[in-house]
Amino acid sequence: MISLRNVHKSFGAQKVLDGLDIDIEDGKITAIIGPSGEGKSVLLKHLIGLLEPDSGSVEVDGENIVALRRSELNRIREKFGMLFQNVALFDSMTVFENVAFPLEEKTSLSKAEIRGKVLSALEDVGLKNIENKFPDELSGGMKKRVGLARAVVLNPEIILFDEPTTGLDPIIKRAIHQLIKDTHAKFGFTAVIVSHEIPEIFDVAQNVAMLFRGKILQHGSAEDIQKSDHPAIRQFISGSLDGPIQMV
Repeated sequence: MISLRNVHKSFGAQKVLDGLDIDIEDGKITAIIGPSGEGKSVLLKHLIGLLEPDSGSVEVDGENIVALRRSELNRIREKFGMLFQNVALFDSMTVFENVAFPLEEKTSLSKAEIRGKVLSALEDVGLKNIENKFPDELSGGMKKRVGLARAVVLNPEIILFDEPTTGLDPIIKRAIHQLIKDTHAKFGFTAVIVSHEIPEIFDVAQNVAMLFRGKILQHGSAEDIQKSDHPAIRQFISGSLDGPIQMV
């Protein structure tokens, strides 16, 4: 389980996380929702130690990663895969080389074993016979699929998704959401998705937490959040953001 307790984070005078508490359930897909600029991606980066809180704790399987030395933090990071918002593929590398990169960096597998794992991962995300193409030859949706293949190729315990459908058309968004569900069902990893895709994200996530003004307003099943009577959550889900979000 991932647990954040009383996490504070500011950038200069801007307070982003303000005593945030959340538990991420093992083996489930948890979505972090909320208005733009509320710190969802900042929260995600705390989970893997890319950002360090000003105060508070971030525990992964009972270990507070805030207090770890770099070598120990790298050990924890081996539990994670990540699909970045911009996918972050290496333009100078082929699809095969992009997906193989973490295997070559972190394992001692033979070339034949790496090839087998890469082709299997690409097939898992619905991509066959494109391993020799370069990223600039791919559509946005195909790049997301390659990014997901790279994220799962090491069979991580946890995968973080930072706005995985940003910039995609509605049909491709639905396909990526379904792919996340299908891949999760096959591998059983813990997933955390930062998303503003309402209401679509409720069909993907099992648990949903709303981040607002530096705190988690409510965290529960997707059904519970959809039925929430909290005015700020109701207003956000309904899309009625003409005025300021009401807290009470």
